[in-house]
Formats: sequence, C-alpha cells, structure tokens
Amino acid sequence: MAQVLIVEDDEDVASLVRDVLARDGYDIRVGRDGGEGLQLARAEHPDLVLLDWMMPVKTGIEVCEELRSDEDFASTRIVMLTARRADEDRERAMAAGADDYLVKPFLPRALRTRVAELLAG
Repeated sequence: MAQVLIVEDDEDVASLVRDVLARDGYDIRVGRDGGEGLQLARAEHPDLVLLDWMMPVKTGIEVCEELRSDEDFASTRIVMLTARRADEDRERAMAAGADDYLVKPFLPRALRTRVAELLAG
C-alpha cells in the first residue's frame, strides 16, 4: 500500500488525518513541524505528502518548494491541507508545486477521495 506522510503541527488534526487514511490501509508517517517533515520525506520517500501551511521550523510552502526542487520527489504527490482559504494562497501553493489544496475544516470523505485519486494517477 502507498505511504503517506502527514506534516502537521496540530496533534488533533494529525491524529484525525492519520485515522481517516489508516482505514484505507495506507502506511502513515507523521512529522510535527516542517523540519521534521522534510527529514522524514527524505528518509522515507513517501508516495504522497499532506502539508499544513503554518508550522514551526519550515512552513508547508517551504517544504513543498524544497521537495519539488529535488528530482527524487518529482512523482511524489503533495497536498496542502490548510486553514488558509484565499485564492491567492491556493495559487501560491500550486506555484510552489502542490498537486492539490484542501481547506480545513475538511470532510474526511473528501480527504480520502482526493488522496485515492492522486495516488491512482
């Protein structure tokens, strides 16, 4: 099964996302800030990364840009999962290399569907 890395500093949100996706059988890893998330991504090479935007050490945008600048992550799917709702935020995330953008609060079913679609191809 595909490996998913969740990079989220809010423990409750990280637990919710982990629980929702674990039901579908994904191998889940969790990073608690942007720095840890980047280290885990480089060590584990996940199939998909879910990034919060506003985190300590490195923002989700910074992590996204760093992963996209590394050709080893060209096929890794990246989803921003954030409370930032403005159109310009979505545009900035997509310009940084995100494949998708989900706004908190989110419906668990929508998260599961988006992740499955991105991993399918």
